[in-house]
Order: sequence, then C-alpha cells, then structure tokens
Amino acid sequence: MSAKIPVILDTDIGGDIDDAWALALILKSPELDLKMVLTDTGNPLFRGAVAAKYLEAAGRTDVPIGLGVYENDGTGPQEPWLGDYQLSDYAGQVHEDGVGALIEMVMASPEPITFFCISAVPNLRVALEQEPRLAQKVRIVGMFGSLRMGYDGRDEIDAETNVKLDPDGCRQMLSTFPDITLTPLDTCGIVHLTRPKYDRIHDCQDSLIKHLIESYYSWAEHASWTQVNPRMVTSTLFDTVAVYLAISETFLEIEELGIRVTAAGYTLIDENEKRIRCATRWKDLAAFEDWLVERLTKDCS
Repeated sequence: MSAKIPVILDTDIGGDIDDAWALALILKSPELDLKMVLTDTGNPLFRGAVAAKYLEAAGRTDVPIGLGVYENDGTGPQEPWLGDYQLSDYAGQVHEDGVGALIEMVMASPEPITFFCISAVPNLRVALEQEPRLAQKVRIVGMFGSLRMGYDGRDEIDAETNVKLDPDGCRQMLSTFPDITLTPLDTCGIVHLTRPKYDRIHDCQDSLIKHLIESYYSWAEHASWTQVNPRMVTSTLFDTVAVYLAISETFLEIEELGIRVTAAGYTLIDENEKRIRCATRWKDLAAFEDWLVERLTKDCS
C-alpha cells in the first residue's frame, strides 16, 4: 500500500450531522492519516467537544483537536447528545490556537497536506494573513457551491451555506490556493443512504458507528431545519463526497470551471475566472453509496 495521505479536517461539526459522517469516513479510510480536527465557525469549544466525543468513541485520542476562530458562544442540535461531556474530558491534545497549530503543522510537513474544507473558511482567512506561504503547501478538497443544481437536486442554483456564510473568504480561497478540488451541491447534495444499504450502518456494533447513529437519532430530533426518519434514511451526506475525492474520483465527472463568487454567496460559472476542479456529475452514485457503506461497516461485528 502506498504512503498514507496526511489530512486535516476543517469542520463546523455540531451543526449539520454530515460533518460527523465525514469524520467517521476519514477514520475508517486506511489511505488517510488524520493529523488534526480543526473547528471552524461559531463556538470552537462546543464544536471541539463534539469532535472529541467521536474521537474517543473511535479510540483515536492520538488525533489532536485545534480550536478555530472564535465567533460566538452558540451551540447546535448535537448539544443534547453531548450531555455532560466537555472538551476538557478529551484525553488527547487540544490546541487553543488551532490556526497557529495548523500553520506550524503545514509549514513543517515535508509533503503537502490535504485540507478538508467542509465549513465556511474563517480559519483559512486568518491563516493566510499570518502565513501566506501556506497556500503552496496545502491541497484543498472542499464542499462548496452550487453550479448547475441547488439543494435536493433542484434545477435552480442556490447560495450554498458554506459560501453564503463567508463569500469573501471563499473567494480568497479560490483565488489563492493553486490546488483545489470541490464537490458542489450538484454532486454532494443528492447523497442519501436508504434501506437496505442504510441498515448495515444502522445496525453496526462498532463503537464509532454506534455513536454516530445514536447522535444521528438525537440530531434528527433537535435539528430545526429538516425532518428525517433516522430509522429509514440518512440526512444528506454532503461532506462525505469531499472525503471520497481525496481518495478517488472514479465515480465522479470532474470539470475545470471558472467560478465567480457573488456577494450573496452564489457560485457562478464564469469563463473569465480562475479554473477550479469541480465534481459536477455522478458517473455512478449507486457505486459510491456501496463504497461508503463498505467503508463505514468494515469493523462491524
């Protein structure tokens, strides 16, 4: 097997549950070497605690947690699942200056680090201010934008949340980093697992996957913006596609497109803009679903 790919997960975990699925997928992928989970947007202590509880369940307290840019003291629909668990309970290392830890790790690495962006990007904005050379040592694989399709497969594009929350930061990322691959809503926005495929994950007895499903039930009860039946189907698993793109592109069509980010958070195809690698269509969505199930259930009893 070839050398593992060093990766950092930049995440707003604790909001939409797909971040937790992405974290689980990284931990279950032997090709990837998770160097750090870096919280982004909102309340870094809350998001860090959510990440920590999953890492504990996976037996991966070797993975450090970096606290990203502080924005507020808010929480989210995974707060009830946290219960009494606090970030201070985490047995692993916690970097209070997560952006500083990111810069130090990337600049010291002998090889480029893959940076999973599955959140808005205030951390990257601050990191570039402190160390502009960072852009030459990072490969961005992100979940951003809406090019020809919107949420839930709509024919009209939407202002995708990660872009809408920080259009300027997204614009800076696209213009600054030379190596970027994105999954927009066109591909990631139509990923769900239904029965019987979902049953294999739902019934899995692996510690991490059990915690993932338990948290999904709690999240489904408390997420105000959507309604799902956690016994029958997953929510939309946007961020898992970004993880897949770091490993393989077999099931996806990749186009190089110029992308213009508007002030309202829309990502418009514009031939006059810098060309970005974008996964715009599925070649075989069913095969990706099978791959995802196999990965997540490989340690199930």
